[in-house]
Amino acid sequence: MSDLQPADFDRADYRTVLRRLTTLDQRAARLRAEAEQWHTDQRATAAEAVRDAETQVRAARQAVKKARRDLEEVDARAAGLWAEYVHRVGAVAERFGKLPPAGIPRQRADERPPGEYLAEVEKRIKWTPPARPITFGVKVLFVIFGLVGGILGAIGNQVLRETGAAAIGDWHQAAPVVALLVLLACPVLAVVAAKLVADRRKTGLDTAAVVTVLGTGLVTAMLLFTAVQYAGS
Repeated sequence: MSDLQPADFDRADYRTVLRRLTTLDQRAARLRAEAEQWHTDQRATAAEAVRDAETQVRAARQAVKKARRDLEEVDARAAGLWAEYVHRVGAVAERFGKLPPAGIPRQRADERPPGEYLAEVEKRIKWTPPARPITFGVKVLFVIFGLVGGILGAIGNQVLRETGAAAIGDWHQAAPVVALLVLLACPVLAVVAAKLVADRRKTGLDTAAVVTVLGTGLVTAMLLFTAVQYAGS
């Protein structure tokens, strides 16, 4: 079907013009149908775009909520690790006052999640240095502790016995007993001092070390006690 041009009316006969005019309604109906279909398609496309946008908005809102929950969890875990660090380190960490601002360790701009950084921090906080063995020098120190404990016990025993002998009443009766307790207690205190040294070295005080300190102290105390008694007789 050809389009009707104004010049065609001058050259065409009546039937041709009439036939061409009757096709105008068909062409107009086809154009209207095409326009309606285009409008329908555009509305469907716009509606689909709106639905996609609404879906993206809902997903974005859910992502924001999840990010806020993750942030709260990370902040709470970081605060807990900081409190544990301050408890373990003490005054060295307390000088900062509060939890330092968040930052990427060593200024690394990678894509690692914060949980991995917190796991590294937790691992470092809970790390404890390996126990140092009790060397020969420490064993000599334990012997010295026993000697000092025995000497102090003997001196305390003698002082209390002399004060008790010079006193009257209850103290005169109780002084020998108290003096004996001091004689035995000072070697025990030497064992406590040795235990403190072992704790600083992150190791336990074994039976041999206890026997060394306590035996040295008791032997020293008894020898000095016997010597003093022999000298006074």
